[in-house]
Amino acid sequence: MVSKTALTLIPMQTIDNEKPAGDRLRIGECLVVLSSREVHPPDARKVQRLTPKSIGVLLALARRAGQVVTRDELFAEVWPDTMPTNDVLTQAITQLRKAFASTAVDGDGVAYIETISKTGYRLLVPVAWEDAAADAAVVDAEASDDAPEPVVVEPVAAVQDEAAARPAPARSPQRRVVRRYVLSGVGILLLASTLLMAWLLWKQPESPEPQETVSGTRVLGSPERPYRLITSTSAFETHPDLSPDGALVVFAKESDGLSSLWVQSTGTATPVQLVTPPEGGSDRFPAWSPDGREIAFARFLADGGCEVLVMPATGGTARRVTRCDGTEMLSFDWAPDGRSLIFGSMTGSQASRGIRTLELASGRWTSFSYAMSGDDFDYAPRYSPDGKRIGFVRNPQVGDLWVMDADGSNAERLTEEAAEIRGWAWLTSSEMVFGRRVDSESRLFGLDLGTRLLRDLGIGDAQSPSVSRQGSNLAFMRDQPQYGLFRFPLGVAGGEPQRLFASSGRDGQPMVSPDGRQLAFTSDRSGAFALWWARLEAPDSLEMIDGFRPEARQPMDWSADARHLLVTGRDAEGLPGIYEVIPEEGQWSKLPVPVNEPLQAVYGRQPGTVLVVERAVNDRMVLALFDRTQTPWKRLAALEGVSQVRVDKTGGQVLFTRLGSPGLWQVDSSLALSSARPVNREVPTRWRYRTWAVADNGTVQYLNIGPRCATRLDAINPGANGLSQCLDAVRYSSGNGLSLAPDGSAAFVALAVADGADIGVMPVPRRPPRRLMGVAKWLPWLGKHPS
Repeated sequence: MVSKTALTLIPMQTIDNEKPAGDRLRIGECLVVLSSREVHPPDARKVQRLTPKSIGVLLALARRAGQVVTRDELFAEVWPDTMPTNDVLTQAITQLRKAFASTAVDGDGVAYIETISKTGYRLLVPVAWEDAAADAAVVDAEASDDAPEPVVVEPVAAVQDEAAARPAPARSPQRRVVRRYVLSGVGILLLASTLLMAWLLWKQPESPEPQETVSGTRVLGSPERPYRLITSTSAFETHPDLSPDGALVVFAKESDGLSSLWVQSTGTATPVQLVTPPEGGSDRFPAWSPDGREIAFARFLADGGCEVLVMPATGGTARRVTRCDGTEMLSFDWAPDGRSLIFGSMTGSQASRGIRTLELASGRWTSFSYAMSGDDFDYAPRYSPDGKRIGFVRNPQVGDLWVMDADGSNAERLTEEAAEIRGWAWLTSSEMVFGRRVDSESRLFGLDLGTRLLRDLGIGDAQSPSVSRQGSNLAFMRDQPQYGLFRFPLGVAGGEPQRLFASSGRDGQPMVSPDGRQLAFTSDRSGAFALWWARLEAPDSLEMIDGFRPEARQPMDWSADARHLLVTGRDAEGLPGIYEVIPEEGQWSKLPVPVNEPLQAVYGRQPGTVLVVERAVNDRMVLALFDRTQTPWKRLAALEGVSQVRVDKTGGQVLFTRLGSPGLWQVDSSLALSSARPVNREVPTRWRYRTWAVADNGTVQYLNIGPRCATRLDAINPGANGLSQCLDAVRYSSGNGLSLAPDGSAAFVALAVADGADIGVMPVPRRPPRRLMGVAKWLPWLGKHPS
């Protein structure tokens, strides 16, 4: 055997920038085989295989090892002539780090590839190509271990000179005959494959000519949608769940603040009520059992109680399996064997951190043991179709999709966007579908667990997907609200609300300035989601501020002089950032905030300070106080577990909500942990953690949903001068923010002017066919690959 030290290594700087020097590349302690896209860590049992794009990124980094390669340079080299999203590069880096993780000191591959914030990436380890000739000699040596004498690898030049001087051996007649037969066989195979392809194309039915060409004047109608709506009532149909065979769907129908469960065919049929809830009660979150015989659901009672029930899918008597009094963000699903339910984190009387199962026959709870922080809330756990893994959402307000083995081991994050996840389901055991808030709507996306690549399924205004266990149908909730901006007088008998800057678009996040004269908001009224500004007394002053995309989930914040505005947004590459805007002049600049992923920013009480909510590198949510007068910004203090923040500029307190619990908290302006205390332990809830605002007099008002009142404004800080008032009995408000006039005389709210939710059903969208040597488009059966 020849040791690896006998190999000839070519320094990286001698390699042509366009053409690899060989097939085997040394990255630190790992061997990368380019032809098979394999990473061989030392002494590793499992070989890691990379995607072609990940290989492209690795080569780009390797050519400039030790140097920073910008994102733009990587996009230009690996994704030329395309417009990729920032996700594809992030996913490629994640896959590379995972491949190198077994040899990295930190265990996550970061020791190999360093992220340069807001710039790009840098390969930190030595890089060298293994010489092809020496490589071949090693292979020959390994194939002849029983040779009596050792094989010595000679210098490449010497081997080449000797080969050139040696005369070529004459071919024997027998060898020529064998060669002739081989070539004849290859020719026969090529002819047979050509005939087979021609026959298949001939048998393929011809596409009918479009009828418009008959006369050239007729229009047949708009293209068909990929889905059908099976409900279209004035009520809100929500939380669909498909039967295992995909033939039936159970959903919740909400009307007048109450909810009941209905079952309907995925074809054209009239829905049938599954069960009648008691007076004042609501039934929600239906889940079909794996055998299709039972349906589990949650019942919320008029006295505030909660219970999880199971009943036959054909109707009958429901039996209670557990109480859930006082719970918030309840989530559960069936285990594959149908003998237990799997629950997400719970609050209330059955409070429990993390995911656990409930055995239906015995009522015994079993918790999974896996890593999670004290502020994490794991939601909507579901077993994969093959029963080998469990997927879930961690912190759905600003969360990501996660997956772990069915025994609770190997938990890992799949997405990295701190997105607002609106329901998810397994498409197959290797692909998920989920709803995600994008600008002013929610869209459905597919996620490939192998490549970590996202694909937009082309279905807008959609959330809460459900896939039948046999994988044939997909159901979802289609919600198309249109929100308008309103000014509601507070405390004035008979005061009428006033609509502001009416449009046919979706307006949201109205933020009034401290002088009460300006309003900033987000809207898609121009066709693109953007930031807008106007003077309230001059409607003609309305202007769009272009150049970046504002974040729909995070409220803006005005400076005390009403001249500047802090806005969370994303650039053309999708990277989050904090922008400081001078609305009246239409100018903005991106601030150099020294954090990993900024989610919200507000002006501090002291001049020159800024409070930033960030998701840190350890996935923790952190509120940080910065002195922006220094370069770089100086971090003065930090507080963990914060999801949203406001400043009471009069009282000097910093008010915030938490990921790990409902309620409102306050801390002094220096973020001293000893000064933190609760203001209200119940509201805001986790789902409505953004619907609160602070007036100049210190009053904190909260947009709630009350009995017989769709949009209700309540004061949530005891002893304040706030009031409770029903703003609209029928129409619901947006859940992403409001503001109060400086003197507390009015509330600026985004209210639905058109609303409603229906259930859509469609065949499960399949992934595009895998290309085979570039001929997939000629082989229609390749599109029927198993997913």
